[in-house]
Amino acid sequence: MLRIGHAWDTHRLVEGRKLILGGVLIPSEIGLLGHSDADVVLHAVAESLLGSLALGDLGTFYPDTSDATLGMDSKKILKECYLMVKEKGYHLNNLDLTIYAEFIKINPIREKIRESIAQILDINIERISVKATTYERMSFIGRGEAIACEAVCLVEGD
Repeated sequence: MLRIGHAWDTHRLVEGRKLILGGVLIPSEIGLLGHSDADVVLHAVAESLLGSLALGDLGTFYPDTSDATLGMDSKKILKECYLMVKEKGYHLNNLDLTIYAEFIKINPIREKIRESIAQILDINIERISVKATTYERMSFIGRGEAIACEAVCLVEGD
């Protein structure tokens, strides 16, 4: 049986925070604001996996009101969400991501992001697509106030 999951996540850019995208630390004077490490890419992937099997959303399992999730590493979040999918008898067939960022250039780090996600999920890198686009200087993303990521995944029952 095949199931599709989709998710969109966005976080505000601020000074004084680390910029982590797809588990990759990017040298930057600005970073993403959030309760966890705010890795918008891994959050979108994790939530798409949860959505593929109607398991809930990230807030269900990782509430932003909990001290236990404060500063949490999004790699751990993604691993745990994928484990929930595998426990239901499914595995990830493929993943397609689009990162929306105006001033942070994704192309130089695209392969590092793919490698990172492949390692976290223990899957072949060929199953992971990472694309990027800008917002043509429109809206909060286009003004450089935030970064967003959209994820679509296909999971398959074993």
